[in-house]
Amino acid sequence: MHRVITAGAAAGLLAVAAAVGAVVLGPGNGAASSHREAPLIAEDPSADLTDLYAFRSPDNPSTVTILANVIPGEDPAAGPNWYTFSPNARYNLKVDTNGDAHADVTYRFQFRTKTGPFFLGDTAQPYTVTRVVGHKAQVVARGTTPPNNIGPRSTPNYRSLAAKGIFSLAGGGKAFAGQRDDPFFGDVGAIFDLVAIRKGTGNMGGGKDFFAGYGVHTFGVQVPIAGLHAKNSTIGVWSSVDRRTVTRRGAVTRNSGAWVQVDRLANPLVNEVVIPTGLKDQWNALQPWQESRFEKYYTTPILAAVINKLYKLGAPETGRDDLVAVLLTGVPKLNFTGTRPADLLRLNLSIPVTKDPSRMGVLAGDNQGWPNGRRLNDDVIDIAEQAVGGFLKGTKLPLGDGVNAEDRQLLGSFPYIADPQSGFDNTKGK
Repeated sequence: MHRVITAGAAAGLLAVAAAVGAVVLGPGNGAASSHREAPLIAEDPSADLTDLYAFRSPDNPSTVTILANVIPGEDPAAGPNWYTFSPNARYNLKVDTNGDAHADVTYRFQFRTKTGPFFLGDTAQPYTVTRVVGHKAQVVARGTTPPNNIGPRSTPNYRSLAAKGIFSLAGGGKAFAGQRDDPFFGDVGAIFDLVAIRKGTGNMGGGKDFFAGYGVHTFGVQVPIAGLHAKNSTIGVWSSVDRRTVTRRGAVTRNSGAWVQVDRLANPLVNEVVIPTGLKDQWNALQPWQESRFEKYYTTPILAAVINKLYKLGAPETGRDDLVAVLLTGVPKLNFTGTRPADLLRLNLSIPVTKDPSRMGVLAGDNQGWPNGRRLNDDVIDIAEQAVGGFLKGTKLPLGDGVNAEDRQLLGSFPYIADPQSGFDNTKGK
């Protein structure tokens, strides 16, 4: 097993990438969970979805929690205009309840930005949550985000401030929006260096969590399962961000025109490793039910060819119906929603909450974990690497990135994601 990649191996990797049609896709795009995953959206951080989670609430199992994060790599000390949701975007959580890959229920968040005092930005943003069912839209919550965790003088007793940022939804449930610690964990510094592995095969630790100390902005809901009326107890979830078609910049910036989708996200890794670079922006603008045009990239995954070139592990490179099941249709007897291919985060709501969850999810026999929904502690990089390596085809490779958990302790209740770290503390500084 190679632990570093030489210049010669790098040249060979680029050759095989070109041969399998990777355009400029490097293997480092292989599992960053949608942090800066496509060219255009990388220029629009406040609309850039990083991760999506959907799971039965461990402390309230009659409800389902759906959380989405935007803005990759927030440095908590980034003032005087700190990171905020865009007031010119719509942030959507979409739920398919009948298996047709169309949204039956949408929770839409829209934010305002107030002028801050002195020379400082105001990070406490008023917002509305609108529930859309069919053609009927109803505002079901109004709230204000807690401020970003700036420091002990600006935001003292931050846990208390953040707790006040949870609001009730009309008809039942809760909503939250605001800055959180980035719960995603992974050694993307090594992954982006041509799929380098720091220690052994990566499943025995030794990795460095790139996301430690960084934040994201989270928007999410916790809603009663009974109110979704899910066919066969299974839902398909995705998130999206919309912007107006026209922006005019000047002394006053104005936005006009129709709303268009600029980003979408369901399963982790899809836009990074499955979709070639030249198609990533197009993929972001399309809908899950249009996924069939990309199906060949699931059945013949680029990453499997790259892994074999680098490490000669015998990962299956063609006929990957297992990846189609995991990502596009659901797995039979687990969360299957139909034969129509669609990138949805599928969750079987009838499966009980796991008492002792495994970070490896379904691969470890824990059917509450990814790819059946996604919990905050699911190790999606290790699961994805082993799945692409052929786990479900009988090729069980102990691959991983050496990072097995989030650096901060999760909360015991909604929104579960840990409070962001303090800009004043500056844990990355020396």
